[in-house]
Amino acid sequence: MLPSTGALRPLGVDQVRLTGGFWGDRQERNARATIPHARHWLEETGWLGNFHLAATDDLAPHRRRGREFSDSEVYKLAEAMAWEIARGGDAPLDELSTVVAAAQEPGGYLNTMFGRPGQQPRYSDLTWGHELYCYGHLVQAGVARLRGGVRDALTNAAIRAADHVCVEFGPTGRQTLCGHPEIEMALVELYRATGTARYLDQARLFLDRRGQATLPDIELGRAYFQDDVPIRERTAFDGHAVRALYLACGAVDVAVETGDDKLLAAVARQWERTVATRTYLTGGMGSRHEGEAFGDDFELPADRAYVETCAAVASVMLSWRLLLATGEARFADLAERTLYNVVAASTSLDGRAFFYTNPLRQRGAGAVLDRSRPWPRASSSERAPWRDVSCCPTNVARTLASLGGYVATVDDGGLQLHQYASGTVTSGGTALTVTTGYPWGGSVRIRVDRTGDAPWRLSLRVPAWAGEAVLSTPEGARRVQPGYAVVSRAWRAGDQVRLRLPVAPRWTEPNPRIDAVRGCVAVERGPLVYCAESVDHDPALALDAVDVDRSAPLTERPLPALGRDVVALDLAASTTTAAGGGWPYGSIGTADQEPGNLTLVPYHLWANRGPATMRVWLPVADPHATGR
Repeated sequence: MLPSTGALRPLGVDQVRLTGGFWGDRQERNARATIPHARHWLEETGWLGNFHLAATDDLAPHRRRGREFSDSEVYKLAEAMAWEIARGGDAPLDELSTVVAAAQEPGGYLNTMFGRPGQQPRYSDLTWGHELYCYGHLVQAGVARLRGGVRDALTNAAIRAADHVCVEFGPTGRQTLCGHPEIEMALVELYRATGTARYLDQARLFLDRRGQATLPDIELGRAYFQDDVPIRERTAFDGHAVRALYLACGAVDVAVETGDDKLLAAVARQWERTVATRTYLTGGMGSRHEGEAFGDDFELPADRAYVETCAAVASVMLSWRLLLATGEARFADLAERTLYNVVAASTSLDGRAFFYTNPLRQRGAGAVLDRSRPWPRASSSERAPWRDVSCCPTNVARTLASLGGYVATVDDGGLQLHQYASGTVTSGGTALTVTTGYPWGGSVRIRVDRTGDAPWRLSLRVPAWAGEAVLSTPEGARRVQPGYAVVSRAWRAGDQVRLRLPVAPRWTEPNPRIDAVRGCVAVERGPLVYCAESVDHDPALALDAVDVDRSAPLTERPLPALGRDVVALDLAASTTTAAGGGWPYGSIGTADQEPGNLTLVPYHLWANRGPATMRVWLPVADPHATGR
């Protein structure tokens, strides 16, 4: 995204190059494995074939395959390919673009589910049909191509579709909206890329219609669609988590481009309360399986956490927009937490299997999934190669391909680093090289390779958990506090700055109002959340029976089975066996405790060694503790 105003200006994916390390390796794996894997499954499932059939007017209802929103997965893959090409990689996008463009009808309409003989008419089911949602992802793919300096069949299809939407749903058109927000932020992005004002006007019109009970009431209520309350009057994100976060992204975009400070402040307040009361330790959002939704304040069950991967992607997108608008470090903090602990957890080490939901506790190990066919359910104890609803793989693919765009920004006074990854950053006459082993190590070294004569400021984000960080500059070393550590000077080529972040493991306690984990603790190390996984322990050890002592030391050791530089943690623990009986309630009595050892691994790496049980929150070894 490239807002026309705001506290900070982003750098493009061609200006930030990731070169190895935690995120660089994942970006390369995304290009090498995930994008081709998604392309294979779009062919295998027939979702791409729908476009071939549409182009030949041979798409009878019995021939179309996939859910009503499957077109969007083709568009998200196209966006991933576009970003991959823009960052200097290679992807077979021309073929995909041609297939998509050939299916577009005169006037710009493009959807394989509606409008043809035997199908429902266009826009006859805006509540559930996802037509505008699909357009949104088509437009975002087109914008990614434009950001790469290319106008081709894909961008032309996206622009024609957007023009069609403005005619059909403009001030004199259909006075309604889509059940799944997405089109709003896409239209704003197209406005930014083309300068065509009607796209911004249409996005604002969709936002104004939302919350006016435009869509029909359903069993889950209009809050499911965010159509119960106008967005300016909301106090927290509610309803379907992905829908709510996509809508908030669109609202921030409109607010920034129209100078609507009240709308921007409203979304920031909603974000603040949601982070304080409706967000998991991992940064994940969405605590209810019913409706894939946010719960009430402090309703954050570990084992029933939904935490959809797409919601995590949307959360990062929203945090990034708020960061650009305000320059406040708290938004980059949440983006980091969510990237390392949900987005990174979603994909297997080989890049070819994915989580849809991301619970913080797995009670049963489950079975090995058949990788030759799509998995029919959202939840699973292992990552699935594909699902009947596979919105998450393509969402992660486009996020990783564009990840360089989330690292650094500039303003009139200098350059800011928000996320730490080895690579290079260039802006105008300034060029930097970043070298780091983060998150396994806490050292981040920045070398100035090229610079002008005028002084400028280098700002480095210090995460909220890093209370003992040290910044070393050519002038000496000093302690720095969470927020941004700023170095302002006349730089010379060869100057270096080093930020040392304390990534030692630490105990974390939950707010006592989170009933589901009261009496428990978790372990974090740097930006990473850790968990216990049954594959590291004797089969006789039930993680349900583990108790930990907060005074126990946490010992670090390498775990090469899960990757280079991976750090595991060991600690002394005990297993508790309560008095038996046929009734699980009664007065507090004694319990048998056996000493033992517990190994913790980074949460984002769990379930890469076969079926397992897992838990993040660990009961404290206290006879009066609850929350087990």
